[in-house]
Amino acid sequence: MALCPVIGKLLHKRVVLASASPRRQEILSNAKDLRTPDVVIGADTIVAVDGLVLEKPVDKQDAYHMLSRLSGKEHSVFTGVAIVHCTTADRLLETQVSEFYEETRVTFSELSEDLLWEYIHSGEPMDKAGGYGIQSLGGMLVESVRGDFLNVVGFPLNRFCKQLAELYYPPRGQDVRRVKHDSIPPVDSFETLGDLDAGDPGPVQSHVDPGAGPGSPGSLRGELEAEGDPPARGSSEASCNGAVEAQPPFPAGLLDLIDGFKVSKALFTACRLKVFDLLSDGAPRGAADVARAVDASVCGTRRLLEVCVALGLLRKTEQGYRNTELAGRHLVSGGARSLHGLILHSDQGTWDLFSHLERTLREGPRPHRGAPGGQQGQPGDQVGPPCRETQLQALKAAHTLSSLTARRLASAFDLSRFSSACLLGGCRGALAWELARECPRLEVTVLDVPDELEQVSCFQPQGGPTARVSLVPGDPSRDALPAADLYILPRLPPDWPDDKVHQLLRRVAGCCRPGGGLLLAEVALDEDPGAARRGLRPKLDLLVQTPGRDWTLGEGRRLLEQHGFGDMQVAPAGDFPGAVLGIRMRP
Repeated sequence: MALCPVIGKLLHKRVVLASASPRRQEILSNAKDLRTPDVVIGADTIVAVDGLVLEKPVDKQDAYHMLSRLSGKEHSVFTGVAIVHCTTADRLLETQVSEFYEETRVTFSELSEDLLWEYIHSGEPMDKAGGYGIQSLGGMLVESVRGDFLNVVGFPLNRFCKQLAELYYPPRGQDVRRVKHDSIPPVDSFETLGDLDAGDPGPVQSHVDPGAGPGSPGSLRGELEAEGDPPARGSSEASCNGAVEAQPPFPAGLLDLIDGFKVSKALFTACRLKVFDLLSDGAPRGAADVARAVDASVCGTRRLLEVCVALGLLRKTEQGYRNTELAGRHLVSGGARSLHGLILHSDQGTWDLFSHLERTLREGPRPHRGAPGGQQGQPGDQVGPPCRETQLQALKAAHTLSSLTARRLASAFDLSRFSSACLLGGCRGALAWELARECPRLEVTVLDVPDELEQVSCFQPQGGPTARVSLVPGDPSRDALPAADLYILPRLPPDWPDDKVHQLLRRVAGCCRPGGGLLLAEVALDEDPGAARRGLRPKLDLLVQTPGRDWTLGEGRRLLEQHGFGDMQVAPAGDFPGAVLGIRMRP
């Protein structure tokens, strides 16, 4: 092979691969037989998309969120590599450190729900950054690769060989940093050379600790997450005294957060102009054609369309612009899974709430005109009955969110053991219909106050398993509860005092037979520090809601245990709130 002379330099040396990745071991082993000292190679790979770093998924639902985010988009795969070459002379250890990173751009096809779950259920995503392995089944998700394929697998072999050549034949002295040690450590300690150097205040800063957790000091991934971006090539430069100073990476992720409101407003405007409706027939249209149809300037329309292309909502071809599968599914106003109503409500109601967030935090929120149950407005707002159009838009927005949560919740647990379920509060029927669709033998009853049940008919889907859904008027906190194998609380009201919550749970426990279940849904917060980033959306919603109790998953578990439920199962909080399912134990 062409690179054999370079790899051959590692023969008769003890090479330590500072990584537990079997894929990196395979790539290096296939390149050459590496045997004796004195080189330490460390590497770490991450996937980045939309300013976010994707690590290994913690469960199937986390894998689903990751792969959904990658669907139909181009993302970056970064591998950072550090090569430490050790030599000895007169019982002094000298290390030469070379470091680099490689970026490969990968584009995913638009992924259907069936394909996503088929891949997730294969188990392959669970130990891989970004939730996929391009060298195995995950290759079927990939549309194109720009750059080193092996970098996506986990190790940029081509760049490594070039760097190795520079290490052994450096053109300039400043390309490699040398550090002298007072004594030679035992040979066995080469595996932990990073631990030896970690306390050294010298210039060796490239060690990647294979045992360091994501985000911990010494981990490449932790360093990237701290700043939000991978380091730029050549980011180290020499100061006037010859010492090498590492330059901080460019904070692109932070700048993306600062510009986030611009992205939202561009999306809202495209939906208000019904750009995605115009392109829903699949025929590409030019900017001038779109501008005429939406009654806007050609220049402004072209710029808006280009933004939508950058966001992965439109595709641009020589013939013009067309919707991506994501936009066709969720941004066309008449679609079954359209988020158009939610977007319009966010542009009007939610945008105004967050525009005055500082005042809300200082003075506390008040009920907001037209807000769906629990959503709040600003101090000083006049509260009055909303107009029918505003109220209907708010209800549609709430139902859209409920439907998305319901789909996730209905598939989060194995509910096949239950033949009947009772929802204590209806969420306008969204969860009931999704449960009936997901569980073919489940009979579902919704118990809710008459005013809420009146709204359900507005959102009842056409066809499907609606015959197995019954609506029963009543107050879950006072009236008799229908018999069921499974009781579901769609949400613990944040304004309820603890004694009222316990009173309701005692009533449920009294009606639930041993082996039956109680499901607490939409538990807003996750106590796991690693879930902080995944649980951002529910936490943002809480900022403008009525002051009250913000239940955590741990508190939900303890509530169920106090009322005689065990065998707990948890769906962690992510893009939507989490849930806890408990099974009624025998007294």
